Amino acid sequence: MAIRSRENLFGAWAFLIGVVLSLAVGILSFGSLHPIILGVLVIIGLIVGFVNVSPKNVNTFLMAAVSLVIVSFAGVQGVAKIEFLTIGDIVNSTLGALLVMLVPATIVVAIKSLFSISAQS
Repeated sequence: MAIRSRENLFGAWAFLIGVVLSLAVGILSFGSLHPIILGVLVIIGLIVGFVNVSPKNVNTFLMAAVSLVIVSFAGVQGVAKIEFLTIGDIVNSTLGALLVMLVPATIVVAIKSLFSISAQS
């Protein structure tokens, strides 16, 4: 039986809940995201950014998060013209919800990384 670290358990759950909520809201909203849900996703993103990422995992998190943000943004721009059975709206709102959660987390982790770099020099 593997021993699991519990130091980032809250942050890991916040990230998982944020991703599942982003996907569910994006799929069920059919193109229009409610401002309260967007606020909840921003708060979850901030929690993930402040709590979830340990200093040894900052580079990995930033690479993955920036990749997801770029691909989600490109996806939002690319599928905006698809009008077949509102699939474009569903994909657009799903990727938009993921962006709303990931951008605050990425910004917080990047600023924390910059502060740690400037403190070392």
